[in-house]
Amino acid sequence: MEIDVKKLREDFKEPYELVNTSDGKILFLRKWESQSPSNKAILILHGITAYSGPYEMFANAISKTGFTAIGLDLRGHGLSDGTRGDYPSKETLISDLVETISYLKKKFSTLLIFGHSLGVLIALIAKMNSNEKIDGLILLSAGKIINPGVYKSPSVLQKLKILFSAIFRPSKPVINYYREGILGLDDPLFNFKYTLRFMRLVSVQDLDLSEEIECPVLLGVGEHDELFSVESAQSLLDEISCKDKKFFIMPGAKHAVEFTEESFKEIKSWLINKF
Repeated sequence: MEIDVKKLREDFKEPYELVNTSDGKILFLRKWESQSPSNKAILILHGITAYSGPYEMFANAISKTGFTAIGLDLRGHGLSDGTRGDYPSKETLISDLVETISYLKKKFSTLLIFGHSLGVLIALIAKMNSNEKIDGLILLSAGKIINPGVYKSPSVLQKLKILFSAIFRPSKPVINYYREGILGLDDPLFNFKYTLRFMRLVSVQDLDLSEEIECPVLLGVGEHDELFSVESAQSLLDEISCKDKKFFIMPGAKHAVEFTEESFKEIKSWLINKF
């Protein structure tokens, strides 16, 4: 189904901001103001298939702690410009992140990044490539290795179709993204098709984690996360070079966390303690 992103942006009634990228695209930033005026913000980076909207429960919880929550729709997602389910290159992704962070740092002296699932990888890429000061990272629902059996292997015919498209039409999304229990099937702003070049960007295993991260890092995983085991999440944190890092488990939580008061308690405590 075709989506008129420009019209949806024009019709959007809640607070938002727009970032004009150096290559002429518009990135959409959904905004949840803190309950009192604040110079502190948390940038929310969403998971694959998603966009900033479904993180409203988490964003509202953030706003009660004295932070403004800012949700970025990645290029090709939600209400941002770009071919749905595609990123032209890693350099373009990095540029989008760097420009978004620079835009926010002009408005907020303290800026943290929250990444969920794919957003964990994006958050780490942002931190490693931005020259701006990032004051903390909150990383949820990610690990070094995905649990076996979560995704079905494509057939030979599907692999050939993907390869053909990657060579002759690299911007055409042909990889169906699906797993049991996936959310957002009834939401037209979710993506469920991706290009090969996008999928090649989203492997944590390809990320060099040897560079020292000087800000505090909080990494958590749901007790019943369908994609990543507790051990896999802990392994990811172990590889992150950081002197101030903490691991926690969200009791009863799955991959798509529902941010109840109980599930947010550890994050809230960490924010109050550190900031």
